[in-house]
Amino acid sequence: MKRWEGYEKGVNVGGWLSQCDHTKDTYENFVVQDDFKTIAGWGLDHVRVPVDYDLVEDKEGNTLPDGYKYIDNAITWCQENNLNMILDLHKTFGFSFDDGEGEDGFFDNPDYQERFYKLWEMFATKYGKYSDMLAFELLNEVTKKEYMDKWNEIADTCIKRIRKIAPNVYILVGGYYNNSIESLPALRPPVDDHIIYTFHCYEPLIFTHQGAYWAPGMDTSFRLSLDSTYGDMNEDSKKQLSQVTVGFAGFDPNEKFGPEYFEKLFSEAVGVAEERDVPLYCGEYGVINLADAGESLAWYKIINAAFRKHGIGRAAWNFRQKDFGLVDEHLKPVIDELLNYL
Repeated sequence: MKRWEGYEKGVNVGGWLSQCDHTKDTYENFVVQDDFKTIAGWGLDHVRVPVDYDLVEDKEGNTLPDGYKYIDNAITWCQENNLNMILDLHKTFGFSFDDGEGEDGFFDNPDYQERFYKLWEMFATKYGKYSDMLAFELLNEVTKKEYMDKWNEIADTCIKRIRKIAPNVYILVGGYYNNSIESLPALRPPVDDHIIYTFHCYEPLIFTHQGAYWAPGMDTSFRLSLDSTYGDMNEDSKKQLSQVTVGFAGFDPNEKFGPEYFEKLFSEAVGVAEERDVPLYCGEYGVINLADAGESLAWYKIINAAFRKHGIGRAAWNFRQKDFGLVDEHLKPVIDELLNYL
C-alpha cells in the first residue's frame, strides 16, 4: 500500500484552537512553542492542528485577522522543529461532530457550503505555499451515514477550488460515523495523487471510552480490562453504548482481545487503499485517561503493530488534556515506553 512519507507518527494538539473557549488566554497558553520542541524530541514527524472556524471568522462570516497568527505560529514552530503539519478544520459554520456545539444545516444549505469553500480558499491562499510540510484536512468527523452522498459532492467541489490555488498540497478526506474506517469504501476515488483517505480509530470503543461522560448511554463508573474476552466486550458494549460502534462479529466470544482485532478491522480499508493507490492515515486514536495506564500502553502496542505492518500514518489524540492527554498525570508511569508505540 502507498505510504504517506513525512506523516508516519504524529500527535494532535486538540483543545488549543478547537474544542476550546476561543479566548486569547487559551490561544496563547494552552499550547506553546516549547511543546513543539517536546513533540519533536519524542521522535514524531508531524502535528495535527485542529481549528474551528470560530478562530478566524465570527458567526456572520466576517474575518477575524488575529486568529490567523496562531495558525502562523503553529507552522513556524513546526518548521523550527522539522515537523510536518496537518491543518484540520474541526468545525465549520453549520456543522460540528459535537451536537453540543449547536451547529446544523451545513449539508442542506448552499450558503453554508459556499462559506466552507471560501474559508478553504483563504487557507489555500495563505498556506498553500507551505505544501512541502503542510497538508489540509477538509472536515473533521462527518457524522451521519445519510450525509455521505452530499459530503462526496461537497468534498469534490472544495478540492477543485483548492487546487486552483494550491495544486500540490495534500488533502485529507474522511467519511461518515465520525471518520469510521468502515466508511472509507464510500469515499469517491481520489481525483489526483495528492489525496489521502483518513479515518479515526478508538476501537474497541467500550475500552477506549470506558466511563466517558460524553458517550451516550455510558455509566461513568464503568471500567473494563483489556484482558477481556470478545464476548464480554460485546455484552458490555450493548449495555453501555447507544451510539454506532464497530462490533465483534466474527470473533470467538471466548477468546481474549488481541492483535487479530485490528487486522480484521483494517482489512477492507487496506484493500480499498491498495486498489485505488491512495495512502491511509489515522488522524485520531487513543485511550481515555480513566483506563489503567498499563492497559493503555498494551492497547497502543497492539494498534501500533497494525499501523506499522500496513504503513498507515497516524496522529495520537491528544498531546494535552481533552481526557486523553499524553503529557497528563495519568500516563506518567508508562509514558517513556508508550512513546515507542505512537
